[in-house]
Amino acid sequence: MQRLLANPLFELMRHDVTFPLYIEVGQIYNLACPASPIHYQHDPVQTTKTSVHGAINMLGLAKRTRARILQASTSEVYGDPEVHPQPESYWGRVNPIGIRACYDEGKRCAETLFFDYWRQHKVEVKVMRIFNTYGPRMHPNDGRVVSNFIVQALRGEPLTIAGDGSQTRSFCYVDDLIDGMVRLMETPADFVGPLNMGNPAEFSMLQLAEMVIRLVGSTSKITFIPLPSDDPKQRKPDISLAEKVIGWRPNVPLEDGLRETIAYFRRRLAA
Repeated sequence: MQRLLANPLFELMRHDVTFPLYIEVGQIYNLACPASPIHYQHDPVQTTKTSVHGAINMLGLAKRTRARILQASTSEVYGDPEVHPQPESYWGRVNPIGIRACYDEGKRCAETLFFDYWRQHKVEVKVMRIFNTYGPRMHPNDGRVVSNFIVQALRGEPLTIAGDGSQTRSFCYVDDLIDGMVRLMETPADFVGPLNMGNPAEFSMLQLAEMVIRLVGSTSKITFIPLPSDDPKQRKPDISLAEKVIGWRPNVPLEDGLRETIAYFRRRLAA
């Protein structure tokens, strides 16, 4: 961030996307919304507002300036899926009144708005569905499983697994995600998406915990806690469309990405 702030061509603005924004832009990446359950469930009404009002305001900005806009959607639009792996054509299985709905349904509504602005107002939009990104510069209290496990292992604390550890996720290293995001933004105007963006390598929570303990060199044990309501049992992206349209496939294996992330957290906790 310091390097960016020193660049005279870079400007940092602090703004709440639930309010309109009046600037001149050529491209918009709409990434606004807390992504960790403990954070988005803390204020669920504001979470929904961030996704829905934020999408309306950013789409309005794109419409006014004729900018191209990319929506960072999520694999959570698939909910607790009955189709595995999940292709973009799958409509999902989401509980609309559950504790995760503020995030899941907020993102689903944002996708609806993006497609309606594309159809009704001819705004150039791109929609990507992100699967469990991780990497350096995550917050120690981020609340998602990768950062939780790494911080617990570095501190010698027990790694807490929700449920029996058999539920699966697919983890995409941040560098791979950004590469795919930029590639999607540069696709022809007639390609809108949605496009899955994630690493199709699938791991159980127990496998992830054991890998983190081994890579950290920790003596931490594993403990189990009750599974949260509506927690998906499995998650794996079908990325065949991303391979076809943008020639994208993740390059960083989970073990390599975890080493980089562990090194970051080790430095941060030491400081």
